[in-house]
Amino acid sequence: MAEEKKEEKEEKAGQEEPQPEEKAEEKPEPAESPPEKSDEVERKAGKKHEKKKDVRKNIVRVGGKDLDGDKPVKLEISNIRGVSFTLANAAAKVSGLGEKKIGELKEDEIKHIEDILQNPGKHGIPSWMFNRRADPEEGSDKHVISAPLELRHKMDINELKKRKTYRGIRHIQGLPVRGQRTRSSFRKAATVGVSRAKSRPASREKK
Repeated sequence: MAEEKKEEKEEKAGQEEPQPEEKAEEKPEPAESPPEKSDEVERKAGKKHEKKKDVRKNIVRVGGKDLDGDKPVKLEISNIRGVSFTLANAAAKVSGLGEKKIGELKEDEIKHIEDILQNPGKHGIPSWMFNRRADPEEGSDKHVISAPLELRHKMDINELKKRKTYRGIRHIQGLPVRGQRTRSSFRKAATVGVSRAKSRPASREKK
């Protein structure tokens, strides 16, 4: 009987043993959102954006010439070949953009300035400012700038050489054309000095 009671007690104890609790499934934590930009960072970004808008063009091409964008129009366009100081001032007054800096010009304004320099007569500029008056081919007053001016200059010299005029012959010989003296200047030979005859020693008197 005692053995039976022990077995019953063991069975009851086995039934009463607490079963291990099932671990609750751990849910993954949501990823932390990146911290929002502070007001100072946003202000700095806004300033950089404004600076990018205000950036001027450092170099602007006008009339076949690269010009400095930080200088005013009336001063910088005189660096174009064939544009004198007086013509630059006249073009600046006619266009109304003389005090504006070249880097701030729009494409339409650049084209307008180029048209004034190439065709100044259409905009009321007097013909005495032109660099090619009474053109021998057309007979009209014209103004030529940049590369066409260099080409026209070479063509004029070749025409003089072809006709064998006095100026053309001087160009062929590589000598000055406008009547300069050549005794001391324009001497391109290897020896420039003047050679003098060596003085001979006095002959001895005959005895």
